[in-house]
Amino acid sequence: MKAYIFPGQGSQFSGMGKELYDNNPMAKEWFEKANEILGFRITDIMFMGTEEELKQTKVTQPAIFLHSVILAKTLGEFFQPNMVAGHSLGEFSALVANKTLQFEDALQLVSKRAMAMQKACEAQPSTMAAVLGLEDTKVEEVCASVEGVVVAANYNCPGQLVISGATEAVNKACEALKVAGAKRAMLLPVGGAFHSPLMESARAELEAAINDTLFNTPICPVYQNVTAKAVLNPLEIKQNLIIQLTAPVRWTQSVRQMATDGATTFIEVGPGKVLQGLVKKIVAEVETMSAV
Repeated sequence: MKAYIFPGQGSQFSGMGKELYDNNPMAKEWFEKANEILGFRITDIMFMGTEEELKQTKVTQPAIFLHSVILAKTLGEFFQPNMVAGHSLGEFSALVANKTLQFEDALQLVSKRAMAMQKACEAQPSTMAAVLGLEDTKVEEVCASVEGVVVAANYNCPGQLVISGATEAVNKACEALKVAGAKRAMLLPVGGAFHSPLMESARAELEAAINDTLFNTPICPVYQNVTAKAVLNPLEIKQNLIIQLTAPVRWTQSVRQMATDGATTFIEVGPGKVLQGLVKKIVAEVETMSAV
């Protein structure tokens, strides 16, 4: 069984999507439609932008979404997913791939999500840190013991968990985690505390937009970040997508569940190969590849 997986923030690079745009007339049409919807030429930044320009949340999120979704659309009859999942932002790409969301609606939601998250980041000094070499339960325990907002945010693979919260609390947690035996606890170059309670204002903003958007019955299940289980009910998908901004990304648990449910091949659709590396660390026996 084939599981198609879609990357999140951090997979961007200058030149992303250019080959698709240049060599596939249908892809070019979709990219131009996206420029129109967004009101600026995001393709110029994707194809020729600096690392700094690409790192702006309002650019990064739609850029990765576009690369992933348009690549999936060009696969034609080869694209036959038995299940889909996306890491954080990637969940929106997955929901277009399994036909829960229309391309245009999803792009507008991703753009609103990016802007709302940017605003939430600017409201309070906050950050994220990667913790390597500790059991998940130990990381959770240490975070719970630290004063201030700091929580487990991304369960990426065994021995790799990202924490998120107020800058001071994250720094304290990093020191405590090193004492507890973490190989590394390092701050990440991100704009704020994604997947933490500090994203509440963004969640409320996105909720209104999601509730105004039509969600269709999908052609295959999506394994959502919030529950790490197969979901087919559009109302449930909608609720999980709203909660996602302030809840952790249960990627380890999602991949394990997909493998348990019969996935033997995981195909990453979008920029980079980050998810393939994580999948191999979670369930070594499966096959991983990039969509081309």
